Amino acid sequence: MITVDKHEGLSVRVAVLNEEVSAQEVEFYLFVPGELKFGKHVLSEDEFYYRVLTNSRTYFTSRYHLPLVHARLASRDKLPTEQYRVSLSLYAYQYALSLEKATHDFFESVSGLEDEQALEQLEDTIEMAVEILRRLRRYKPQNTKLLKYYHNIDNYLSWLTEQRFLSLLAHMPRGNVYKDVRQQLIELCQAEEAHRLVNRYNSDKARRDPTRMVNKMRLARRLIEFPVTIRQVPQALGKNLNKLAKATATAFVMLFVTTVIVRARQYLGEITLSFVLAMAGVYALREIFKDDLRDALWRWIRKGRPKWRKRFIDPTSNRQIGRQLEWLDYIDYAALPDEVKKLRRGKLRQREEAVVRLKVKTQLETTRFLSGYDTTRDVWKFDFRSFSRLMDRGSQRLYRLNEGQVLKDSVEKRHQFNLVSCQRIKGQPTVYQRWKITVNRSKVVDIEEVFD
Repeated sequence: MITVDKHEGLSVRVAVLNEEVSAQEVEFYLFVPGELKFGKHVLSEDEFYYRVLTNSRTYFTSRYHLPLVHARLASRDKLPTEQYRVSLSLYAYQYALSLEKATHDFFESVSGLEDEQALEQLEDTIEMAVEILRRLRRYKPQNTKLLKYYHNIDNYLSWLTEQRFLSLLAHMPRGNVYKDVRQQLIELCQAEEAHRLVNRYNSDKARRDPTRMVNKMRLARRLIEFPVTIRQVPQALGKNLNKLAKATATAFVMLFVTTVIVRARQYLGEITLSFVLAMAGVYALREIFKDDLRDALWRWIRKGRPKWRKRFIDPTSNRQIGRQLEWLDYIDYAALPDEVKKLRRGKLRQREEAVVRLKVKTQLETTRFLSGYDTTRDVWKFDFRSFSRLMDRGSQRLYRLNEGQVLKDSVEKRHQFNLVSCQRIKGQPTVYQRWKITVNRSKVVDIEEVFD
């Protein structure tokens, strides 16, 4: 299953959930609007990979009771420290993701929903948050070694819950229909603040200094994510092949130069001014064509080969649990698979788009996963800042009549990108998905999945 949503500012988060899958192949096709004049001359393939893309992988579980089972065992001092830490971190991590997505979705959809629908959605979010925090606090460990992990996670989740609900209060539509839920949110935020005060989670200095508090919570989030984030060891491939291409190109050029020198000596005889000028011309041609020949050989040798390789290391056991090969290249519209063309619905405008293909082939050894888990969540972040620099500044004017008066509206310029994914898992049918991503110079405006 692949999902795409807005992340921060000009970035998009693409999440691939691998449920009990040991091997799969995923391809992403990003269609860049033709009016941006984007291509290799703007960003090379390597530059695109390092500037636009960010990748991370974490453990994941759909069995939410598992961390709670571990918490009960830990409260009875029957669970090792490291296993408790990982289990509770995963519970906190998935709660934080869910809460952030729920509150974000409320902001995105509230304008398009009836008040009763939006109210019901908000009440469900509050009820779930309260229940999850209650379950967490029900099994407080007695072991002092485990208690420090519990305090760190409880402190962060309490603060995050308060912040997300305060943001809801700040942007919630005004109206009597929201009066009761506003009061409920206020009481919940006050209760969480009191909970942190009673447990003395934060010093007086930290509470009085917003910057210090935010930085402390950012560190707490990193500590939560560390045990469940699978470490990646990346390696750029083709270094030896690149050396081979350089050596081959140099050999061809030197063979040509040597042949010309021998023939020139036979034709011109002794070293004369004509011979010197001829040699200068030959060496000038060598400098001109050597790099072109090397680049052509390099492209021919590298074509179709993976460009990067990653090894996945379990953060707890330090054992390798999988590997991944990655390809990235610019591809002509005519070379696209027929299924992708059909999904993109190719027209003249689409044929002018630049197409970037990212191919990922993953092999995981699920038997080496953290005990109790068989699912990972692979996240790719696409940073659109490199595209926003190509967008025109300013806005357009829209004129309209209203009761005989001419009104002038300012309309921002937006560009629509298309992202097509192709997911292949052995023994299962290939799954194609498509999303429309609307972007302006400052943010990702909207993401819409297209169902054909």
